[in-house]
Amino acid sequence: MTHRTPERPTPLDGAGAYSSAGGDVWRILVVESDSAQAEPLMAGLRRCGHQVSRVETGGAALQAYGDMDLVLIDLELPDIDGLEVCRLIRAAADTPVIALSTLGSELDRVLGLQAGADDYLVKPYGFRELVARAQAVMRRARPRPRCTGVIARGSLRIDVGAREVSLDGRQIDVTRKEFDILHLLASDPGNVVPRKRLMQQIWGDSWSRRTVDTHVSSLRGKLGCPQWIVTVRGVGFRLGEG
Repeated sequence: MTHRTPERPTPLDGAGAYSSAGGDVWRILVVESDSAQAEPLMAGLRRCGHQVSRVETGGAALQAYGDMDLVLIDLELPDIDGLEVCRLIRAAADTPVIALSTLGSELDRVLGLQAGADDYLVKPYGFRELVARAQAVMRRARPRPRCTGVIARGSLRIDVGAREVSLDGRQIDVTRKEFDILHLLASDPGNVVPRKRLMQQIWGDSWSRRTVDTHVSSLRGKLGCPQWIVTVRGVGFRLGEG
């Protein structure tokens, strides 16, 4: 199969202007087999203040993404189809993923988003657009808490500022999305949070019913008692009493 060689991303003029946006420094994994495209992209991201690593294959990406805040993945990889890499990452974690591809039809974009990508850019793209989209994805991935302090529900404590959860004094290791689910339920105690509200508020435009159920099931397992999160059939979820 012959791929058209895409133009390089519009690189780096003014890239430093983005370095202070939000004050955040991200660990970014660039999954790109073409050095001519990877190098200017990585240089621009580093000028923005981010920590950037690169791998050239899907197999290597699946080994490396776990330590990253954001993955930028070219879908045309030499070993594994990029869509499959997106599916595997999304099945295992909630690490934000932006897909990059020369294929820009509506169907291609839909397939990328359905595979688990949080956004989809068509090559050639502008560097400023990439940075703006990355910022938007990261805002959705790390929503600002609506309050600070600690929410206590019996033996369950949710430290909103530190984004930490403890139960009976024991810290529970939760993912970003699991924390957001628990925080949302605990912020509205006794009331049922509709499934649609939960999906839209935490996942934005990239969600599925199965994604929500998988995260809720995982969270119940970590809390050690399914009664902490009660399913109200046909409506949504509410925080229980463990």
